Amino acid sequence: MAVKPEGTPIWIDASFPDLEAAKTFYGEVLGWTFGESSAEFGNYTQAFSDGKRVAGLSPKMPGQDWPTAWCLFFASADLQATTGKIRDLGGRIVIDPMAVGDLGHMTIAADPAGVTFGLWQPGTHRGFEKQGEPGSYCWAEITTREAERADAFFPALFSYGVKKMQDEAIDFKLYELGGDTTLGRMRMTEDFPAGLPSHINPYFAVDDCDEAIAKITKLGGQVHFGPHDSPFGRFAAVSDQQGAGFSVIDMGTTKGDMPKIS
Repeated sequence: MAVKPEGTPIWIDASFPDLEAAKTFYGEVLGWTFGESSAEFGNYTQAFSDGKRVAGLSPKMPGQDWPTAWCLFFASADLQATTGKIRDLGGRIVIDPMAVGDLGHMTIAADPAGVTFGLWQPGTHRGFEKQGEPGSYCWAEITTREAERADAFFPALFSYGVKKMQDEAIDFKLYELGGDTTLGRMRMTEDFPAGLPSHINPYFAVDDCDEAIAKITKLGGQVHFGPHDSPFGRFAAVSDQQGAGFSVIDMGTTKGDMPKIS
């Protein structure tokens, strides 16, 4: 498998107060199956879609008091160099670089406005085996109250090209790698809940957005926005029953013209 360019979303995981409840939730909503928990790595459990690796779940460890949330990891060819660059750009390291057996090396960091993300330097674990299809990660947006700081930090860290979506209703930019759109950046407005911190919102693809929402609410999750039709697909912003936020999108159901990008 080819090495992914620095800054490419490569993996996603989350720690839950109740791992079994999370497995039940995502198993029904996204059709995930799960491998055996690894006691060596704190009962970390890999999720699969169509037999392909798509995400990781683990139980929260004692002393982990941060909110339950999905963490998106970006590819790094040299973790030590990338973490040094994060500090130079005004970000901070939340969890110092560490080896995860022969699987790879990881760290957790935050941009100057507190947007948390991960870095993964692959070893035997090369990241997603499936993405952009139902049951897997397909997109993410840096959703921030301090857009200028994100625009200064992430393109400098990962050499992203930056383009702006021409839409008067929102302040939205696209980060690109090698000409491919990699990530979105959305400015949070007063319409967002006051207590919601800046964060990365991951999208999981589904066959039917409305069907996914019905399953989410049945299992105790919440719908925060949508469902909403767009040129990119029918989507909704939701959270699971333990508070981890994400979005679901049916990319096959589109409506409207694509916005202009410049």
